Amino acid sequence: MKQSQIILFVIFLLISGGIYLRLSQNKKDVPKEAKEEDKIVYVAVSEAKNHSRTSRLTSYGQIASNTELIVAFEVQGKLLKGDLTMKPGTNFSKGKLLYQLDNGEAFYTLSARKTSLANLVLSALPDIELDFPSEKNKWFLFFKDLHPNQRLPKLPKIYSDKEQMFITSRNILSEYYNIMSLEERITKYSYYAPFSGTVIETYAEPGAIVNPGVQIAKIAKTGEFEVKVPISMEHLDKYKEKSTARFTDASGKEVATGKIIRISNVINQQTQSADVYYSVKPVNEERIYQGMYLNAVIERQVTNDVVVLPRTAVRNNKIQELQGEKIKSLDITIVDTKPDSVFISGLKDGQLILLDRVETVDKNKVYKGVKR
Repeated sequence: MKQSQIILFVIFLLISGGIYLRLSQNKKDVPKEAKEEDKIVYVAVSEAKNHSRTSRLTSYGQIASNTELIVAFEVQGKLLKGDLTMKPGTNFSKGKLLYQLDNGEAFYTLSARKTSLANLVLSALPDIELDFPSEKNKWFLFFKDLHPNQRLPKLPKIYSDKEQMFITSRNILSEYYNIMSLEERITKYSYYAPFSGTVIETYAEPGAIVNPGVQIAKIAKTGEFEVKVPISMEHLDKYKEKSTARFTDASGKEVATGKIIRISNVINQQTQSADVYYSVKPVNEERIYQGMYLNAVIERQVTNDVVVLPRTAVRNNKIQELQGEKIKSLDITIVDTKPDSVFISGLKDGQLILLDRVETVDKNKVYKGVKR
């Protein structure tokens, strides 16, 4: 072999060996760097800061009248118009005649019975004059006061058993009390407003024949409203403790204030909530209406030293703290909650708390925090 060829071969081996060595070194460095990189895990953290916090709880409810009544009669008859036309939305004042029934037949029957009573007293007057001369005047005055178109006068006072037996034997007492019953019954042909209010619904029109107990209309008292608010069992004690609430409309404007008047003992099994009833009054000359939906808001000072964290950071009353490059689990005290966050006491300012829990903490990994 020629010397030049030997030299070229040696150069080729040297170059090939250098390339191979270089490639071998690169293969070892890449995995090593990748392996070091895999040990680092970045986690979202929040720096704890204690502040005085106010808790706000919100629910909703619909305005209803404190008093709603169904208008119905205890007697039968033809329905007649009262002092005003009863239509939904009609307002009325206390004492107004809302409806009446045609009482012509009942009135004439009552008048006839009063006339019969007058005849009974008149026929008994001669015997009263003979047997009870001292009692004649009171029975004569009673007879004079018996008018078919007027209320029944007061029954004369009876002092002796003998007089009692005599008056009873002449059927005067039984007829008197029968007439009193008819007078009481004829008052039931008119329905006067028991309060100032408004008409919600009507079910019959004047001219209809109505039977006892048939619904004529539904009326509601105005000026006194209540709101039924469903409260979750989790927050029920907080609402009871506060006892009062602000009420806002759909735009968030405060329109009324309220105070708890009663709490239902029945729990809705699906929502696990109890119905809390508030009496509500408008504020700042605002107007509220029956059927209007309102939000019930209570605000309460929780504590002077609380940290607010998202619910995702808490599980089973524990949170995770980033200490250096390691993750530690901490027990916490929850003093209040919101739908998306919790109020925690006992933390120190500056602690780095994980916002999202790490399910499995690897002791061989390095954890670095990214503040949010």
